[in-house]
Amino acid sequence: MTRQHANNAPGLRAWLGLAVVLGPVLLVSMDGSILFLAMPRISQALSPTADQALWILDSYGFAVGSLLVAFGSLGDRYGRLKLLMIGATVFGLGSAGAAFAPTPELLIACRALMGVAGATLLPSALAVLSELFPDPRRRAQAIGIFAAAFAAGFAIGPVIGGALLGQFWWGSVFLVNLPVIAVFLVFAPVLLREVRSGGTGRVDPLSVVTSAGGLLLTIYGIKHLAADGISALPITTVIVGIAVLTFFGLRQRHLDNPLIDFSLFRDRVFTIAAITGLLPLAAWSAAAYLSGIYLQSVLNLSVLHAALLALPGAAALTVSCIVTPAVVERIGKRAALLICHFSIAGGLLLLLPTTVTGGIGWYIASTVVAGTGYGISFAVVADTAVGAVPAERAGSAGAIAETSNEIGNALGIAILGSLAALLFRLQGPDLAPTLDETLTLPSLLPSVIQDAKSAFVTGLHVVVVAASLLHAALGTAALRWLPKSAPQEQTTEVHEEPAEQFMASKP
Repeated sequence: MTRQHANNAPGLRAWLGLAVVLGPVLLVSMDGSILFLAMPRISQALSPTADQALWILDSYGFAVGSLLVAFGSLGDRYGRLKLLMIGATVFGLGSAGAAFAPTPELLIACRALMGVAGATLLPSALAVLSELFPDPRRRAQAIGIFAAAFAAGFAIGPVIGGALLGQFWWGSVFLVNLPVIAVFLVFAPVLLREVRSGGTGRVDPLSVVTSAGGLLLTIYGIKHLAADGISALPITTVIVGIAVLTFFGLRQRHLDNPLIDFSLFRDRVFTIAAITGLLPLAAWSAAAYLSGIYLQSVLNLSVLHAALLALPGAAALTVSCIVTPAVVERIGKRAALLICHFSIAGGLLLLLPTTVTGGIGWYIASTVVAGTGYGISFAVVADTAVGAVPAERAGSAGAIAETSNEIGNALGIAILGSLAALLFRLQGPDLAPTLDETLTLPSLLPSVIQDAKSAFVTGLHVVVVAASLLHAALGTAALRWLPKSAPQEQTTEVHEEPAEQFMASKP
């Protein structure tokens, strides 16, 4: 028994391999949020329109979220390490292109390319851990570190972006990726081994195209409705997008290897877990993006000052993610999910006292309270989703949970950001579609500036109330639907083997 444990104990290679893998993982999550504080500077340099500014933020998350499952299956067939190396190379090229993009259109294209590459990195990196850590307990520790790094990336992205912008030009937020990618490309072939799974089915190309296309069409229409008002083109685009997504959903029911197994949503616990993967990321991304504009363009703080103010919330999110597994063992997943949703709801509402003239303390309190909930969601979603389904469907459950995170990050900015843009258009001075564009206009009267800032703050308040109500509703649903308790011993016994299958087959 002791000898077997010693043989299964990971050596130096395993821990060094984990450190190398965490580099791309940190970058993929960090690049989902690093632009939140950088957007005012990018807007000044490239002068994007309102919808282009949102696409600069969103194109990355949509590309990652819509292709995660497909690239997971390709990695099973052709090799995880090979896909990691290709993805890291493309991610580096996309980062370099984004750093020196001369136009908003090219920046959007480079961000989308980075998102495609990011979709190859996340599932393959997680699968490679199963080869590095064959022992279930050690593997669980490695996955915990993986989850904490992923959460930390989202949390510190704005902070790193703000620190870089305090010293360098806006493109530096992309160039910071290149040293990490270079280290990975040098050491990954030495420390990591190829991982394949022979039991995977073929990827349905039409499912990939319709899922990504339906999302993009729908969100494109929503953004134009918010920025430009009601007209035939955006309404038609939304209708076509919804129709394409409906076709995608119906097609999955007739495939032997669906891209998303929608039958899993018949389980209420799984449904709560999947929505918990999506909604907190949507609320967090929208609040972080709008708060970054509030701190810089409304309160006139420097980007470095805004970055420092984001540190307490980033620390709360990271610590919460790390300590949650130990807390869950004592209080259970149901209680943890309740704390998650109601702390996010309460934390968002703490932004309501913010005004045009002040609110820094309320902002910090909001990020700390809500950040605790965000950290819990990172830590428990995948485990809850996988534990709710039979072992043979663990891979599909994990893929949906992971995809919901990325889609939530993009949807938050797209839908909630569009809501804020709509309110600014309706209540602002009607000189430009966004606050930053308005403030750059020459010869503005102080009263016009005040009206523009007030309209933006109103939009921020409406967004946080909407997101808070959604979290309160989801917390109430969790209270009613989730079982009150489950013996920890039984859970461990039942899911120890499924966890191995999950790691071997997870996209």
